[in-house]
Amino acid sequence: MSAGKNRYVIVGGSAAGMAAAGAVRDLDSHGSITVFSDEPDAPYFRPLIPFLISGKKRASDMAMSGQGPYSGVGIEVKLNARVRAIDCRARAVCLEDGEHIPYDRLLIATGSRPRIPAEIEGASSEGVFAPRTLASARAIAARVENGRHAVMLGGGLLNLKVAFALLECDLKVTLVVRSPQVLSQLMEPEDAFLIRDALNRAGLKITTGAGARRILSGPGGVSGVLLEDGSEIGCELVCIGKGVEPNVGFDHETIRVDGGVVADRFTRSTAPDVYAAGDVAVTFDPITGGRIVTGLWTSAVEMGRCAGFNMAGRPTEYGGAFGILNATQVADVSFVSMGMVHTRGRDYETHVSGSPGAYRKLVFSPDGTKLVGVLLVGDISRAGLYRSVIRERMAVLGIKSHIINHTLHYGHFIA
Repeated sequence: MSAGKNRYVIVGGSAAGMAAAGAVRDLDSHGSITVFSDEPDAPYFRPLIPFLISGKKRASDMAMSGQGPYSGVGIEVKLNARVRAIDCRARAVCLEDGEHIPYDRLLIATGSRPRIPAEIEGASSEGVFAPRTLASARAIAARVENGRHAVMLGGGLLNLKVAFALLECDLKVTLVVRSPQVLSQLMEPEDAFLIRDALNRAGLKITTGAGARRILSGPGGVSGVLLEDGSEIGCELVCIGKGVEPNVGFDHETIRVDGGVVADRFTRSTAPDVYAAGDVAVTFDPITGGRIVTGLWTSAVEMGRCAGFNMAGRPTEYGGAFGILNATQVADVSFVSMGMVHTRGRDYETHVSGSPGAYRKLVFSPDGTKLVGVLLVGDISRAGLYRSVIRERMAVLGIKSHIINHTLHYGHFIA
């Protein structure tokens, strides 16, 4: 690192980048911290986007600065600043306007972008959105004013939340998913009955086992969606939620990219003093040990803080990210899905129990000694305890009956 004041540069102003900036400042009160964001808006809480569409929140309500660990003190955030290249030999980032910014420690936290399947024709039509940014949320809200029917392509969590925001705007909403059920990545069909009931009660129309072939449009933009079975759904607005892809569109030479920027357990990339965190980073799953890219806000924050500590000189090992880890509410039903929850045809020990308003699925390793997955629907109490048991790969034989009977408590960890 250079003599004198340390120069920290962070590329990306969302969850991982801002968490890292805060962690660096916690340890280094004198170094300069510069965050480059290619968005026109100051850093904001991306999970709140649906509330902007429904009108429940304003953009100012979503700002990260001054909220919790995001103090923003002593951190310079440059907006509309896109990094074109990273020159690891010169230890500088190159902006699109030609400016070169030197660094001593660099974090790549460029996040991800919506994946738009090439097989869907007409995806660039007016009235087609991929809800991901404040700008897209504003555009959706404006389109809603003259809309009657919205079609959601893809049954992921963000698309579902936007669907409910549109229902609150008095639009008719149809969800189109190719899989046999919604949230298929988070639970199996037999686990989803409470979620399906909640969606039906909320008035969301769901079409499963169908994909979109073409988005139809006219002089006013979107006019409908043509499905693969030949049927058409008339609409004025389409939202595509088909997953995300890491943002690795910058030039680089010595940074290893394999589906994302490859990071070790200390968030270091393959280039000296260059780190990676958040949606753009390829990290590891503590359950399987395999390499994964996670698109979760909470994981990005955790990994970002870990990267910030490492950048500022405090070696901190990242504990990894579950391939599945989601805790949210759909309609009026809360659920938590984490770890290994797809067990059909696999040799896992599984315990399932339920009541009229709750469902619980506990998955143990084939030998029954480790908890590897949990699905809680309705009653999500003790979810944090289960997460710790899974992540720490705890031997559970002494507390297994408490896990199965849902009586686990903090006292068992002390023991």
